[in-house]
Amino acid sequence: MAFVGTFFAAAGRLSVRFRWAIVLAWVAGAAAAMALLPSLSSVTQSDSTSFLPASAPSERAARLASPLQGAALTSVIVVAARAGGPAGGPLSAADETFVARLARSLSRVDRVAAVRDAGQSADGRAEQLTVLAALAQSGGLAASDQATLVSRVRDAIRAAAPPAGLAVHTAGTVATRVDTNATSGKTGGQVQWFSIAFVIALLVAVFRSALAPLIAVLPAIVVVLMSERLTAEAAVHGLGVSQIASLLLIVLVLGAGTDYALFLMFRVREEMRGGTTFSAGGSGGVVPPKQHCREAITYSVARVGETITFSAGVLIAALLSLATASFSLYSGLAAPLAIAIGLMLVAGLTLLPALLAICGPAAFWPSSVRPGGGSAGRAGWWGPACARIVRRPVATLVIGLVVFSGLAVASAGYLAAGFGGAATGPAGSDSAAGDTLLARHFPQTAANPTVVVLRLRQPAWTAAGAVAAAERQLAADPVFTSVSGPLNANGRALTAAQYTALYAAYGPPRGVPASVRVPAARLAAFESYRASGSFVSADGHTISFATSLAAGSATTTAAAQAVPAVRAAAARAARTAGATASGVTGQAAFTNDVAHLSDGDLRTVIPIAIAVIAVLLALVLRSLIAPLYLIASVVLSYFAALGLTVLVFVGIAGQPGLTFILPFLLFVFLLALGEDYNILVMTRIREEAHHLPLREAVGRALSVTGTTVTSAGLVLAGTFGVLAIVGSGSAGAQNVRTIVNVGVGLALGVLMDTFLVRTLLVPAVVVLIGRWNWWPSRLGRTRPAGAADAAEDGPDTSLRNLALLLKLATGGGGSLSRNEGQA
Repeated sequence: MAFVGTFFAAAGRLSVRFRWAIVLAWVAGAAAAMALLPSLSSVTQSDSTSFLPASAPSERAARLASPLQGAALTSVIVVAARAGGPAGGPLSAADETFVARLARSLSRVDRVAAVRDAGQSADGRAEQLTVLAALAQSGGLAASDQATLVSRVRDAIRAAAPPAGLAVHTAGTVATRVDTNATSGKTGGQVQWFSIAFVIALLVAVFRSALAPLIAVLPAIVVVLMSERLTAEAAVHGLGVSQIASLLLIVLVLGAGTDYALFLMFRVREEMRGGTTFSAGGSGGVVPPKQHCREAITYSVARVGETITFSAGVLIAALLSLATASFSLYSGLAAPLAIAIGLMLVAGLTLLPALLAICGPAAFWPSSVRPGGGSAGRAGWWGPACARIVRRPVATLVIGLVVFSGLAVASAGYLAAGFGGAATGPAGSDSAAGDTLLARHFPQTAANPTVVVLRLRQPAWTAAGAVAAAERQLAADPVFTSVSGPLNANGRALTAAQYTALYAAYGPPRGVPASVRVPAARLAAFESYRASGSFVSADGHTISFATSLAAGSATTTAAAQAVPAVRAAAARAARTAGATASGVTGQAAFTNDVAHLSDGDLRTVIPIAIAVIAVLLALVLRSLIAPLYLIASVVLSYFAALGLTVLVFVGIAGQPGLTFILPFLLFVFLLALGEDYNILVMTRIREEAHHLPLREAVGRALSVTGTTVTSAGLVLAGTFGVLAIVGSGSAGAQNVRTIVNVGVGLALGVLMDTFLVRTLLVPAVVVLIGRWNWWPSRLGRTRPAGAADAAEDGPDTSLRNLALLLKLATGGGGSLSRNEGQA
């Protein structure tokens, strides 16, 4: 590994020597990216359903239902209603004339293929239009195209000048998605700047310096700006990007980037205060402070460059393992986050040393970095405290295992909750007002129905009896509380005979204009028939039923769990009607599919991530033993963190479950970022073990890295906390619980991992195993020269401790002798 040290030493020298050119290159790159490339929020969307694979049952049902809307067409609902609530009157002739004029105006909007009049509501106070546009519903530019469409539809509504007292708004999934995306973009900016402010404030307390926090955060800010734009450009050219990539990219880069800055800057400060002489062949004269600082930077990059590189490599490997997931919400995180961490690694080895070299000793002002001055040789309180605690490794390990195992047991209470697109738009938005009108006047097609789709052998108007039988079958099933379909589209029921007669008189319901003259006695039935066009395809072969579930709202966990019963009911209705196919769409069906898909991806991705990370740990630690317990510690930390989150949100807060994405993100972040701290601590223990007995090496390593690890952990946990606080205050109502679950769960996991697992449990295991930690490297077979108590590191002691550790792991540690407890 001599080449590795030479490489990082050369990187340090180049970063110091060409510091101004490196800084200018990064600034120019960030400026060019900001000016020339699109933003990430403009090419991502909040439509979760587009991330399901084509084989998912709800996706197959969506394809079955496509004739109801038209292939590759995006629909935007426009609802016009008389204001005044229950006291308001029915639509007037002037209102109906306006709606007809608005439909003609909307049909002239760019890319609109058709405008369908879905008829009036049963109370006669509202009318619904469906605008169909020829643009894809998912893909890299879908969000931008849909936002443009909705904006033009709203412009057309304003230009048409609705009559006084007539409220006209957009509603439905696409309008809600556009408004939610606009709010999410603002949320992402708030999370970014609040996170930066939090990190700087914390680093001011850590460094006791005004300039050092800015130097630590600046590379991460530059990387966030560049990586977002690069990812967005890749998305335009077909790269799949997860809807949560933007928020996680900000948090991840700020957390990881600050980690790498702390790794390097603490080592630079340590070397400067230690008075190390770096120049070969020096005469012992006084070295100017700036030169001494630059030499300390070069030396520190040579010492911790490998740690930073392997830390980033472990994180990139964990992120790239997400590409094997079948759920695009996960696989769409792989490339964007890996690109960001790759850039952060380069910035950590070039931009950060260059900034430190430019600022010199002033970077740490007003703290003193003179050799032997200030707080030289002094570490924070936690590192030395940990060093004292692990002098009794067995007691430390036993207590830790008992506490963490107890929390891990609580993880058995985990229950997945829903996570889908927002049911309504953000408060005060146009879509929120439209959804409210839709729910009030068209309850059978509004809110968030679970839709049953059937494919008939004959057109609905020819097989109206079969349609009626299917509706009766569904209405009688206890899984539903209400069912609306072709024969009661707007709340007025039609018989099968009436439906067939109306078809004979007026043709297919989708082609009937509102201006047709209808006898007064037949007007109510005619309006119901015309409204049935929302439930019947143009050819009549595909029909749908909008249902409400007995389990509750489609957004609830109970509704998602009821989906298998709903699908069984749909299959029974299909057999009753003689249909050739059936399916169930809607948020409840989507959430059920996602939960099953997520569980499968968790079982696929985690073993791959563990295997890759274990290989990287073996390379950086030159050991086959250490990676085994380091990975095991992450698994224990994961289940304990999940258990604590279950206790907080389910046991105390009374939530029905946790967002399904939390276990996945919790494992990935703890596995990857937890290994950052493992690598830092373990590489320093290895460095110290070359010239100290292992027990002293552990104590020394914890003393000098404890502050680094705990500060980095606080920064990362704090950024997740900011995500929870800011996101919960800015997100749509349906996404608040998801953001809070993710933010708080990850923050709790990082804090436990930082303060307990990495600085207590892992060092205790290191002490117990002894020099077997480094097997089969040469360090595992040698003792530090001149160590008086080197016998403690001997093979006999190490083997006894290893046997004791196995005894604890297999539950045989119930009785420990006094000597074992102090081993």
